[in-house]
Amino acid sequence: MVSYKELGLVNTREMFRKAMEGKYAIPAFNFNNMEQMQAIIQACVETRSPVILQVSSGARKYANATLLRYMAQGAVEYARELGCEIPICLHLDHGDTFELCVSCIESGFSSVMIDGSHHPYEDNVALTKKVVEYAHRHDVTVEGELGVLAGIEDDVVAAKSVYTSPDQVEDFLHKTGVDSLAISIGTSHGANKFRPEQCTRDANGILVPPPLRFDILEEIEKRIPGFPIVLHGASSVPQDKVATINRYGGAVKDAVGIPEEQLRRAATSAVCKINIDSDGRLAMTAAIREVFSLKPAEFDPRKYLDPARTSLRELYKHKTTHVLGSADRV
Repeated sequence: MVSYKELGLVNTREMFRKAMEGKYAIPAFNFNNMEQMQAIIQACVETRSPVILQVSSGARKYANATLLRYMAQGAVEYARELGCEIPICLHLDHGDTFELCVSCIESGFSSVMIDGSHHPYEDNVALTKKVVEYAHRHDVTVEGELGVLAGIEDDVVAAKSVYTSPDQVEDFLHKTGVDSLAISIGTSHGANKFRPEQCTRDANGILVPPPLRFDILEEIEKRIPGFPIVLHGASSVPQDKVATINRYGGAVKDAVGIPEEQLRRAATSAVCKINIDSDGRLAMTAAIREVFSLKPAEFDPRKYLDPARTSLRELYKHKTTHVLGSADRV
């Protein structure tokens, strides 16, 4: 077994305590490869932001579990090399089995999510409690989930959202002992979070999605005051990136995300972790498509992955500074 402490990583406990006190949210950026990891660390060092490196089950299979461990250790050393020892957590996103969570903990993850939200309530409780009991023996923090987010992202698929019931949260926390709770208040996975008919158009003709259910969030805060809340599916789907992709041969249609002002509002509440994945995919894909279109003879991966990495870094600097409020919190 490899302890995350040997790799220089931290769990989320202190991160979340400071975020709650400071009224900001920790960025949880998903990554699959070296360029994404580099961009995340560069952005968070430049803005002096703590960060959660987030890995889905699919990303772990893609990158290889052993390589991921060394990439996380490398991220810690890379941040030092860049001049700022930011707190870095390695987190399993949407773990769906006890065995997967155990495997991640034993390979150096400092935090895991066990997502039993697709199970009946009592089965969700039992599965989450089992993971918590194992993880806490190794000082690993655990995120649970109540409610279901619609959309598709890696192995997570749901046809429709089910809002989190505030009536269940106290019982869930009491029975499971989780360290944080992912809730459903209107966010969703993927780039196509809402159908056009669900949206209105502003004065510029831009599709505007229905607002997040802050009333549910506020009721949950009343039921479990001071407890860390997590938002999944919180990409804003930058329309300039979508336009660039489509201009250079892509077909990303009707892509609508969560307005950044709503995420900024959420970050000042008990929401202290906000997950962002699709925005990063769009930023990298837009940059790569532009190179392929403008320089069709180019075949050196460095010549299109470098601009993709730069685009991702700038996007995440914007997120930490202007959306999550996590800049200058180290």
